Amino acid sequence: MIKALIGQKIGMTQIFDGDGMIVPVTVIKAGPCTVVGKKIKRSDGYDALKIGFGEAKSFRLTKPVLGIFAKNNLSPLKILKEFRDSGIDEIKIGDIIDISIFNGVNAVSITGISKGKGYQGVVKRWGFGGGKDTHGSMFHRAPGSIGQSSFPSKVFKGLRMPGHMGMEKNTVLNLKLVKIDSEQNLMYVKGAVPGANNNIVYIYAADKFGRKLNK
Repeated sequence: MIKALIGQKIGMTQIFDGDGMIVPVTVIKAGPCTVVGKKIKRSDGYDALKIGFGEAKSFRLTKPVLGIFAKNNLSPLKILKEFRDSGIDEIKIGDIIDISIFNGVNAVSITGISKGKGYQGVVKRWGFGGGKDTHGSMFHRAPGSIGQSSFPSKVFKGLRMPGHMGMEKNTVLNLKLVKIDSEQNLMYVKGAVPGANNNIVYIYAADKFGRKLNK
């Protein structure tokens, strides 16, 4: 059975554990998701399910995407994502996958798009120390020398410099799954999750090393 879902980050709060200690948690609305497509190893080279999440307005989708839903008599969904997995023979297009697949799971890995922070300098973007704050100094938050003089007389590719920060795909591994609310499809995970509130996230069951069980 597939152990992955598409969800939406609701926000952060705190709950009390069994010992009365406060635990900071992120609340995620996980599913329910609808199976939109299916790939089988003998015909496609690998086993995978394409699942959808969130209601969508038809005029916001392209004709090819709408054709996928029309072909299978499904309502349009906003987010589509393919998850590779084996043992999906019993799952059919149109089936609903809900948060119950995480019952008994202790940890999850979550992928999302980090918050965009705009154009930033090297101190904020890369953690540079900057120069001295003494009187007369003109080197406070500057990057310093970025290249060589006579040889090779160029700036190497990949050098850490000012630029756009954030809005990148990030994955947090091995987050403890604190609580599941099956009635409201809510998941409470310990710690922070990439992205702003209401952002789409992809949730995977994780093994003891934090590795995702589904890709």
